[in-house]
Amino acid sequence: MRIVRFASPQGMSFGVLDGDGNVAQIEGHPFGQISFTGARFAQADVRLVSPILPSKVVCVGKNYAEHVKEMNTGDAPKAPLLFLKPSTSVIGPGDAIRIPPGSTNVHHEAELAVVIGARGARHVRPDQVAGAIFGYTIGNDVTERDMQKSDGQWTRAKGFDSFCPLGPWIETDLAGLGKDPADLEVLCTVDGAPRQKGRTSQLLFDVPTLISYISDVMTLLPGDVVLTGTPSGVGPIFPGERVDVTIEGLGTLSNPVADADRVSTAGGSR
Repeated sequence: MRIVRFASPQGMSFGVLDGDGNVAQIEGHPFGQISFTGARFAQADVRLVSPILPSKVVCVGKNYAEHVKEMNTGDAPKAPLLFLKPSTSVIGPGDAIRIPPGSTNVHHEAELAVVIGARGARHVRPDQVAGAIFGYTIGNDVTERDMQKSDGQWTRAKGFDSFCPLGPWIETDLAGLGKDPADLEVLCTVDGAPRQKGRTSQLLFDVPTLISYISDVMTLLPGDVVLTGTPSGVGPIFPGERVDVTIEGLGTLSNPVADADRVSTAGGSR
């Protein structure tokens, strides 16, 4: 089942995308028993947005051996290397990745994203992880490399608004498509030119290991997202380009690249 979140004249809703390209609106959220409103929309008549708004995005660094080599920042970690992206960094398909003023070294990072299910996850064993997963989507862990290097920790470099594209939908039944999340092809192109190519079978720490490890540190709430790491081939992106991340069975997440605005939301003097 492909779960989408979409904007229509009636507002923001969740829905199920069928094989004919129509979206059936869901009553409320998609966790648990799904109830349909009866409203249906052609996909062309709605705007897909980020398929979920997580309370947090938990990311895993240095989780592909070849990416560890290309970054040249030491050996592969002995345990999953975790960091967080703020929920305000999340954007959806078609939304612009916005380059901070003065930045010239912002990179794409194509990643399999795991969406946590209704029960959440706390102290789950690897063999229990399947029951904690709602589905899978595509993520792009956009990173400002110069800041990542200079700061010594990664919050600023990976936390800018728009630095976490997600989408275009959540697939809840990869097995039904004949796909195994443990061995999916991950691709990234920029303006159609190949950049990244890998498979989730190359993860140093697989999805069950990651979810179990993270859940021993923090409670993963329904809708939280885990980004599992990126293959080698990362590189810079610039305003005017388009980044396409494709994962087998999950479709393609496309985002244009633009300059960030500097509009303040601060009010006037009181």
